[in-house]
Amino acid sequence: MRIDEFDYDLPPEAIAQTPIEPRDAARLLVDDRSGVRHRVVADLPDLLDPGDLVVVNDTRVLPARLRLRKPTGGAVEVLLLSPQAPGEWTALVKPAKRVPAGTVLLTDGLLTDRLPSDGEPVVEVATVEDVDH
Repeated sequence: MRIDEFDYDLPPEAIAQTPIEPRDAARLLVDDRSGVRHRVVADLPDLLDPGDLVVVNDTRVLPARLRLRKPTGGAVEVLLLSPQAPGEWTALVKPAKRVPAGTVLLTDGLLTDRLPSDGEPVVEVATVEDVDH
């Protein structure tokens, strides 16, 4: 399975901007082998049995969405996922099929270069001053 198979449009109004109060009203997606159901954190004591496995996702979203353009003017969105080396990140690139490896992407004061990788694009981020013209 490729990471781009998990890409989907999510309307901004569906993205929580602040934690819900009270915190135990946060939603849960529960798969109890009879089906997937929507519950809330306050339901956990009723849902768990001794020996059950609870997986907690404590990841945080980086505010690292770049809206760039190709030299031809076409819009490209780059979501930086995780740093790989100084100035290099694994990333989601949209539209990935229209941005071949090595394409230089531009925005005001920033240049990014999409590089090939093992399955995920690696994006090198540099200021314009760092780039030889």
